[in-house]
Amino acid sequence: MNPLYLVAAGIAVLTGLGAGIGIGIATGHTSDAIARQPEASGKIMTAFFLGIALAEATAIYGFVVAILVIVKQVS
Repeated sequence: MNPLYLVAAGIAVLTGLGAGIGIGIATGHTSDAIARQPEASGKIMTAFFLGIALAEATAIYGFVVAILVIVKQVS
């Protein structure tokens, strides 16, 4: 098994780290925003969930790419 494929898969999986950090920062800022303006919590949460979905999508793409790299190496 070529070790470069494993390095590529590892780098692709690191997108999950970025997504986790981004979601954590977004959650903190969302909590602050709701604490400041509780009457706007509906609009804030809508934007929050949209941002989380986009951040999580990048993590899923990275995971899929890692799996494809590993499957390509095995076959």
